[in-house]
Amino acid sequence: MRKSRIHFEVELDEQNIPERMYWDATDKEDDGLNETKSISISVWDHFQHNTMRIDLWTKDMSMDDQKRFYIDCIGGLAQSILTATGDAYMAEEINALCEKFITHVRKEQEERRRKEG
Repeated sequence: MRKSRIHFEVELDEQNIPERMYWDATDKEDDGLNETKSISISVWDHFQHNTMRIDLWTKDMSMDDQKRFYIDCIGGLAQSILTATGDAYMAEEINALCEKFITHVRKEQEERRRKEG
């Protein structure tokens, strides 16, 4: 049986806040560690019938990038649910929610630019 491995490394400051994070995977095209600013891992516990989550981001990741990251994660869930279950309704509703979030983030950015002058 073929095995695949995903590896994460997290450098923490004195308060255990991530400063730098890296990832590698056996099926990744390039070799070695790649730096990232955010990691979100979800694992289904079939005994408890719930999801365990690990969400990490570096302290220098901008709020706008954090929001974009989570919008992308949510959008990815739309494709995953469509692929896994064929439920087009759920996928479309999730994508519609992402569009609302994108509009919200753009409005926030425009307001911030106006205030900054």
